[in-house]
Amino acid sequence: MDKRSFLKQMGGLGMAAWAWPANGFTNTPLDHTLPSRIEDEETLWETVRSHYDLKPDYINLESGYYNIIPQPTLQKFVGHIKQVNIEGSYYMRNQLNNDKLILRKRMAAWMDCDHEELVITRNTTESLDLIIAGYPWQKGDEAIYADQDYGAMKVMFEQVAARHGIVNKVVSVPNHPKSDDEIVALYESQITSKTKLIMVCHMINITGQILPIKKICAMAHKHGVEVMVDGAHCVGHFEYSLNDLDCDYYGSSLHKWLATPLGAGLLYINKKRTAKIWPLLADYIKDTSDIKRLNHIGTHPVHTNLAIHDAMDYLEWMGPLRKEKRLRFLQNYWTSALRTTPNVLINTPSDPARSCGIANVGIQGLKPALLAQKLLEDHQVFTVAIDYANVQGCRISPNVFTTTDDLDHFIKAIKTLAQEIS
Repeated sequence: MDKRSFLKQMGGLGMAAWAWPANGFTNTPLDHTLPSRIEDEETLWETVRSHYDLKPDYINLESGYYNIIPQPTLQKFVGHIKQVNIEGSYYMRNQLNNDKLILRKRMAAWMDCDHEELVITRNTTESLDLIIAGYPWQKGDEAIYADQDYGAMKVMFEQVAARHGIVNKVVSVPNHPKSDDEIVALYESQITSKTKLIMVCHMINITGQILPIKKICAMAHKHGVEVMVDGAHCVGHFEYSLNDLDCDYYGSSLHKWLATPLGAGLLYINKKRTAKIWPLLADYIKDTSDIKRLNHIGTHPVHTNLAIHDAMDYLEWMGPLRKEKRLRFLQNYWTSALRTTPNVLINTPSDPARSCGIANVGIQGLKPALLAQKLLEDHQVFTVAIDYANVQGCRISPNVFTTTDDLDHFIKAIKTLAQEIS
């Protein structure tokens, strides 16, 4: 059985297994019922856009922080909130653990790993900071990460350095690398006999650049160094396999490109590494090889986790590869229109293998914060400014609800602002 057929079967089993018991209450009926598979691409994306309630005040090109939830998922989520509220403690004591296991199994099948290596968290920061803080550091140990990495994890490395006396080595990833070998060599150049852990972005959040994770892991493992991957922007964005990447730790946020409700993430730990990590919050589980020992966070909004199934169902309906292709198309649509424009800087590689839906654009002589302000106030385009780590520009992250008309408006706005600077 191929992976896609397996996932489809798992989805069906999952939905059946975690459906609520018959008690006179059912989830909210969908107003946006999903049609059968749509073969025509234009019709598909028009239908998808109709599933989103979009604020009319601006064009939203900032899906990187948090993806708006489509109505089919949102309505199911509301149903879960109501159902958990009705069930109350009965659900928490009788059904919660079983539902967690079903979800872990389904998500592990999606990610291509063993479910005993994966737990659901609240976000990437929780996932990766747990590893950084819980790693068995000794004074003088070394860690390597990049200036372009996410701030929360960099701050945690700084805290661990102050607490345990480790040494952090910081590299800078070029915006336009010549080859994978250049990136691999950059990290390898910092490895010594004291190096324990490398943190690396699967997709750099400020530029959208995709790094050669499999090659970095192979290189690091030759030196006996473990690799922790920040995959915050990757689940539901483009297809890959954790088994193929061969990393030691992987964290992601599901409320980004999988479009779950806020507060959903995942953590993968290679089963060979689980026992060495200390939990963030102590758990009753004493078996150090059990990853659930690292997943205790107390009482939390369980209805968010239930809606992960619905987000996966929606993406399965859309087609993960079709979504990836669409996101690449949208990014290439606007970047190719602007790469040769005077005064415009694209801070993301042109090689399609090195990016997907996210890219970064700047204008020479215009501060990123001012660029973002002008785009919003003068052209009704919402983005986010990035001004650090050799990246000066605005991150542009269209979504499946974005149209080429939206992007034409954005392209025109950038060209207008670039002309005003000259």
